[in-house]
Amino acid sequence: MDAVRLAHQSASDTALPPQGVNKWESLRELSVGRMQFGLSDRDMTVLQALVSFYPATVLGGNQTDLVVHPSNVAICERLNGMPGSTMRRHLSHLVDAGVILRRDSPNGKRYARRYGEEKIAFGFDLAPLAYRFAEFCAAAEAIRAAEDGYKRLRETVSLMRRDLAGLADFGASARPDLALWDSLSDLARLVARDLRRKLTIDDLQQAEQALSGALDCARAILEPSETTDMSTNESLSEQHYQNSISDSYDLEPSIENGGAEPAHPDEQPPALSSDGVSDPLTDDRKLPNIPLGLVLAACTEILGYAEGPIRHWHQLVRAADTVRPMMGISPSAWDDAKLAMGPEEAAVVVAAMLENFASIRSAGGYLRSLTDKAATGAFSCGPMVMALMRKTAA
Repeated sequence: MDAVRLAHQSASDTALPPQGVNKWESLRELSVGRMQFGLSDRDMTVLQALVSFYPATVLGGNQTDLVVHPSNVAICERLNGMPGSTMRRHLSHLVDAGVILRRDSPNGKRYARRYGEEKIAFGFDLAPLAYRFAEFCAAAEAIRAAEDGYKRLRETVSLMRRDLAGLADFGASARPDLALWDSLSDLARLVARDLRRKLTIDDLQQAEQALSGALDCARAILEPSETTDMSTNESLSEQHYQNSISDSYDLEPSIENGGAEPAHPDEQPPALSSDGVSDPLTDDRKLPNIPLGLVLAACTEILGYAEGPIRHWHQLVRAADTVRPMMGISPSAWDDAKLAMGPEEAAVVVAAMLENFASIRSAGGYLRSLTDKAATGAFSCGPMVMALMRKTAA
């Protein structure tokens, strides 16, 4: 015995939840937040085997006897032949973490006996899975929030990198007398290279700060004639964000006829992430064929969900990601849309849907149907935005 185990034993008198706790749900929440309790995936495998020996699904409620007493051989069999020494080491980790308690018999064996109506069992007590369930849920939610924050930050950095690369290319053609554009282009390339590996949260925050300063510097040079104009006129800087085979906006009629945009003959293959899978966040091919200023002029509702003025595509994506849950669009539907359309075009679609939200029965289902069309190359956000412009003009 040590101080940690004594503390866990003293907590064993805690009352079990009267409504009970689903043992598998408690196990799932603990698995998500296991790192906060010093547990590994192998520890959770052993715990899952122990939980399987408890016949009921609900821990607590009308049941107060939550002790399981399998033999070491039986536990190892359910662990597909794990060595006994390894199994005992993981059991010790579970006891030290306080997710199970030892109820030892006088001779150290695990068994159960009945004395009339009374049952006495010696083994492993699963009661902590019930009375610590709220603690497990809080730890799991903290992990999920951290993972979601990391995902959002990585997406923001990737989209900011896109914006910077676009501004650097446009600035080099509009102001070739300045040497700044090469350094901005190099920064965009370096960030794209870094995004191919697993970055820490600190690395992403540093990249975000560097990109934010570079974007502000580029905008300060190109303003006010190209970048601050949020009218429906097509400025050169806004046109630069489209990934088309020409510099004009003449592709829209063919898109409205249902045709897919032809591929550029010199188009580079999509970027690959660290696991070798195409990464939509660093794939420069999937950019909207419509100026950002035109989108914001037609879709004004999205402006109320932005953290500030929307001047870059990544800010529009962030606003769409904020309003998406309020519209009833699931994370999976949103991720599928970004994968098929590209994050920027998916954000334009959400902004357009927000304008007509009252007439849409199921925003999630509607987005999925558009995603299916985009996967076959039969969809573009251009007609949606132009329809909103005609509606506004009328």
